[in-house]
Amino acid sequence: MTGATATAVATAPVPGPAIRLDGIDKTYVVRTRAGRLRRHRREVRAVEGVSFVVSPGEMVGYLGPNGAGKSTTIKMITGILTPSAGEIEVLGLQPTGDRRALTRRIGVVFGQRSQLWWDLPLADSFELLHHLYRTDAARHRHNLDAFVDRLDLGQLLPVPVRQLSLGQRMRGELTAALLHDPDLVVLDEPTIGLDVVSKYAVREFLAETNRERGTTVLLTTHDLDDVEQLCRRMLIIDRGRVLLDGSVEGFKEEHGTDRTLVVDLERPAPALDLARGAVVRTDGPRQWVRFDREVSAAEVIAEVTALAPVRDLTIEEPDIEDLIHHVYASLGGEQRRDGRSGDDRRAGPAGEAG
Repeated sequence: MTGATATAVATAPVPGPAIRLDGIDKTYVVRTRAGRLRRHRREVRAVEGVSFVVSPGEMVGYLGPNGAGKSTTIKMITGILTPSAGEIEVLGLQPTGDRRALTRRIGVVFGQRSQLWWDLPLADSFELLHHLYRTDAARHRHNLDAFVDRLDLGQLLPVPVRQLSLGQRMRGELTAALLHDPDLVVLDEPTIGLDVVSKYAVREFLAETNRERGTTVLLTTHDLDDVEQLCRRMLIIDRGRVLLDGSVEGFKEEHGTDRTLVVDLERPAPALDLARGAVVRTDGPRQWVRFDREVSAAEVIAEVTALAPVRDLTIEEPDIEDLIHHVYASLGGEQRRDGRSGDDRRAGPAGEAG
């Protein structure tokens, strides 16, 4: 394949959905010791009946606790694992049957695994990827210059990958995943272990890439700030099943029934007696007033200021992490009642659950 052809493949418009999963199951066989020579065999479902569609250009958060089935889903989407049942289509291709063609059109970042060459300078890793993907030389140079500038990698290019900090290496991983102009980027915990500055740089880069290049992004993460700042849509999975699929704002509207008004009074005072809200905590002159989101914040503020002199006011929206834990507690109980035990989360061989 020529460089020009490879580039055309990588940048061709995506017909139909970027990702389509229809009733996907993944079952592992687990063998445990049952005596000196005997082994007990049982089947465990890591993913059960997962269906969703991601449109081209979307940035979607895929959330769930450890062992929920996130990483297993990602590995099936990228062709690393074959589903036990159901259908997967990614960029119009079958991930396992068309894995080589799919590899040229996707980028993947696994937060705890590297696609860079450990003992080589960062620049050499980028050059090797240029030859592996057979990308057009001019396009490769254009992309590399843009990413090096955007992610401040200039001084790191001659540094061996093993000498980079975690944040520096992650910036290199993102560059490596995007150099060949993929239509889809799959990110598995891209900000894990990063400091605040590095997280900010990664998020800004991903948002810019999605906005300016139209790159589709599927993001799995435990850091819910990633989802709030990057994604309009999120899917929540637990015990191998999708619990919720909808917009981030819609999720907060539906499940975040309360808001909090943080009041700094001129001086310490007993908890205010309010008709439109309730003080849930006090700390010196500061009081936290919880009120229903159907109630106007202006009405609550007017009531507070009528009762005591106020120095400052702040409204806090519900924390998305607390809301998701609430969903797990409410919907997760229904799953336990239908016969799926907590043991089902330990889905198969080490490294395959998730």
